[in-house]
Amino acid sequence: MKHVEILDAKTKDKLCFLDKVEPNATIGEIKSMFHKSHPQFYPARQSIRLDPKGKSLKDEDVLQHLPVGTTATFYFRDLGAQISWVTVFLTEYTGPLVIYLLFYFRVPFIYAPKYDFTTSKHWVVHLACMCHSFHYVKRLLETLFVHRFSHGTMPLRNIFKNCSYYWGFAAWMAYYINHPLYTPPSEFTNIQFILVTLEFFNFCQIGNLSIHIALRNLRPPGSKTRKIPYPTKNPFTWIFVLVSCPNYTYELGSWLGFTLMTQCLPVAFFTLVGFIQMTVWAKGKHRSYLKEFRDYPPLRSPILPFVL
Repeated sequence: MKHVEILDAKTKDKLCFLDKVEPNATIGEIKSMFHKSHPQFYPARQSIRLDPKGKSLKDEDVLQHLPVGTTATFYFRDLGAQISWVTVFLTEYTGPLVIYLLFYFRVPFIYAPKYDFTTSKHWVVHLACMCHSFHYVKRLLETLFVHRFSHGTMPLRNIFKNCSYYWGFAAWMAYYINHPLYTPPSEFTNIQFILVTLEFFNFCQIGNLSIHIALRNLRPPGSKTRKIPYPTKNPFTWIFVLVSCPNYTYELGSWLGFTLMTQCLPVAFFTLVGFIQMTVWAKGKHRSYLKEFRDYPPLRSPILPFVL
């Protein structure tokens, strides 16, 4: 048996003392014990650490495998109010879907009154609306039926930042694409060019979905097991030979196609910002793979084959 004391990471005050804890108890179980004495700090809100400024221990870490003595001293930090990732994603993706359609149908108080509920004369505008709506409907369905989250929650405050990003860009793009004065540049109105960009957009959307399904199948339900993703029989997954995070590669491709289709500066800016953020995520995940798996394929790049 072990004794566990939990101190406040900031003040070093003792918050809780747990007597006779089983050596094979996990950090997740210790969090549940701590929650009983401090009901306001539910497990998802707790960060338990070996050092006040150290990294949070994983829920699956076992007490007897940690560098602690007979009396284990841990440090607690409040992560703040939490919200489930499913709720976050549903909120993030529903917003752009609805906001874009408000501009597409030109509801009152967006443009001049004479344009209320009018329709654009450019077929590219209607095609763009279908592509944008398809993208976010796909994301909503993936959230509900495909994704498996290794972390169940995130800080509630982050949802405001995330929604501002997705909702704000959706409004900015939609305002210009659906504007009564919007006119696609004449040299890009060739139907063949538009159809090529549409095919490229759809190709990348299917590729993105294929990668998400492949990643989902790597992790059994209720498990946090991590494995190296490899190509499957699905040709869209063969890009795993060269890229660690092809879901971001396909996502970038989709927005490049949408940019070329609409020839709209806000869309290009959204694509650039998204590419920068996805590159940061991809590099982080690539480093994590290299650190965790000694036999990780050396040929892979984080997001762009042989480049980045």
